[in-house]
Amino acid sequence: MTLSRLDQWIEGAFLLAFSFLCLTSASCALPRIIVLHDPLTPEEHINLGLAYEKKGETEQAVEEYERAAKDLPTAYLYLGNIYYGKAEYARAEQYYRKAIRNNPGLTDAYNNLSWLLYTCGRNLEEAEMLARKATELAPSNETYKDTLARVEEKMKKEAAPAGK
Repeated sequence: MTLSRLDQWIEGAFLLAFSFLCLTSASCALPRIIVLHDPLTPEEHINLGLAYEKKGETEQAVEEYERAAKDLPTAYLYLGNIYYGKAEYARAEQYYRKAIRNNPGLTDAYNNLSWLLYTCGRNLEEAEMLARKATELAPSNETYKDTLARVEEKMKKEAAPAGK
């Protein structure tokens, strides 16, 4: 049985295409899906970060807060809280200051930065100013009032002459 030239050409082209298909599919990975738009809102990233934090997975929480911070300055407060909890006070301070700079009405950032300065025992004048600002913005918040009272008490103790 002999094949015509056209049949031979079609058979050859088919074998070549089939071989190419086999070689390329065997040597390449499956196509990856690339998400160009983050499907989560900044608030959802914060909630996910809180869930990670609750489980003790702080590195994942940090990643989520950083994603949220691009659009939601409140995330800087959460980042500051994580670093405060890790006793990385310099980083915590940076994030609290960033939160205040990007959202001047964020009372928790004023209070938390005040508390950080109080617990580190430095710059109590600024700690007092920050606690006052938090209290002025939210006068009914007892936590802010407590922070202010503690800072003022520490300032009085440090100002008192030794031996009294």
